Amino acid sequence: MKLLFDQNISFRVISRIQHNFNQAQQVRQLALENASDTTIWQYAKDNDYTIVTFDSDFFDLCSIKGHPPKIIWLRLGNTSTNYIAEIINQKAEIISDFIEKPEYESIACLEIR
Repeated sequence: MKLLFDQNISFRVISRIQHNFNQAQQVRQLALENASDTTIWQYAKDNDYTIVTFDSDFFDLCSIKGHPPKIIWLRLGNTSTNYIAEIINQKAEIISDFIEKPEYESIACLEIR
């Protein structure tokens, strides 16, 4: 599965989730570090990524533009990269289902708390 982590999430999370999400990228790795949310949104859409973010702006874009891309909205507060990776790995099955299963096709945003 192709996850695209927003710039507010450290690129260091990628190495900690590779065993579950081997196609994960962070915007910095794709030269999108200072890109607008709309540019990141369009990149994700064009390249079949699901955006992982702390940013409510992506939820707002999702409400206006629909999906794809799907959004995983982390509602964890200020936390460590290790904890983010731990949560992503713990929720790997839920995330996979959200992205891939036809019964969740109409759902645009998964909130993780």
